[in-house]
Amino acid sequence: MELSDPIPPSVTGLTPVPEDPLGADESYRDLPGSHGEHLLQRAFGTQDRAKRFYADQVLDHLNEEMRAFIGRMEMAFVGTADGKGDCDVSLRAGSAGFVQVLGERELAYPEYRGNGVMASLGNISENPHVAMLLVDFVSDLIGLHVNGSARIVEDAELRVQHPGLPVAAERGRTPERWVVLHVDEAYIHCRKHIPRMVPVDRTRDWGTDEARPKGGDYFRAKGVNGQRRHAWAAH
Repeated sequence: MELSDPIPPSVTGLTPVPEDPLGADESYRDLPGSHGEHLLQRAFGTQDRAKRFYADQVLDHLNEEMRAFIGRMEMAFVGTADGKGDCDVSLRAGSAGFVQVLGERELAYPEYRGNGVMASLGNISENPHVAMLLVDFVSDLIGLHVNGSARIVEDAELRVQHPGLPVAAERGRTPERWVVLHVDEAYIHCRKHIPRMVPVDRTRDWGTDEARPKGGDYFRAKGVNGQRRHAWAAH
């Protein structure tokens, strides 16, 4: 056997890589979405429905209706993953329009002073891919997915580029930095299973010294890790 010849799987002990079922299907090349979802569409017979959805609903930018929708949202769910693929999802909220539309291919949301963990920002620093979901639970019962790549920008730097950014949000909070998202995909989340919610008074007992009402230790997790460390040390 010449060195240039491929090594048979029987020699290496490796299982041959199966042929890609979509390898010869050129119709999938330019579709949105992942290779995995296209494979499952074929496996479950949903290709035609999926292709109609891609054609009718998935954009690579924010159209006028999407930009107006974002401008009235008060919360967003943000999904990130680190370089290994371990995921995190977080809630971001503020007054209507706290997510700023910077253009048809770009938006930004503020990062305020928090618990210091910076899980989302840490993930973005390793892996820029971000998924955002904004949902209107009150009136239209509809959602908007925005997927793309993000970068972290300091507040002062972004204000040079976009001087019209709001200076402070509710309760006087000032952004420390922003996550700027370049839009790759934007598409609807249909209303079928979105519950209707009614806004209530947002006044909270922030002056109380009780941790649970403030949300500091609502799930009674404080001290558990310390107990575990003692148990580990004992072994």
